[in-house]
Amino acid sequence: MFKKEKLEKQLLEKLDNLNYTLTKNNILEFAELLGNKKQLLIRNLLTGISKGIGIGIGFTILTAILLIILQKIVTLNIPVIGDYISDIIEIVENKR
Repeated sequence: MFKKEKLEKQLLEKLDNLNYTLTKNNILEFAELLGNKKQLLIRNLLTGISKGIGIGIGFTILTAILLIILQKIVTLNIPVIGDYISDIIEIVENKR
C-alpha cells in the first residue's frame, strides 16, 4: 500500500509540473489558436505586414545614415577614398 501511495504522489507531482509548464509557456492558448484557422490567418497576416513595414523603415533609416556618413567622408577630401565614395553617392543619387 505504501508503495502505491508513493507512486500516486509522484504522479501528482509530475502532473503539477506539466500543468505549470503548459501554463507558463502558453501552450494551451496556442493549441486553441491552431483550432481557429481564421484567427490564425488574421494574426499571421498582421504579423507579416508589420514585419515588412518595420524592415522597410529600418533599411531606409540605415541607408540614410550610411549616405550621410559617406558624404561627410567625401567632404574631408581624402584622395583615394573620397573619389570612390563620391562615385558611389553619384550612382545612388542618379538611381533616385
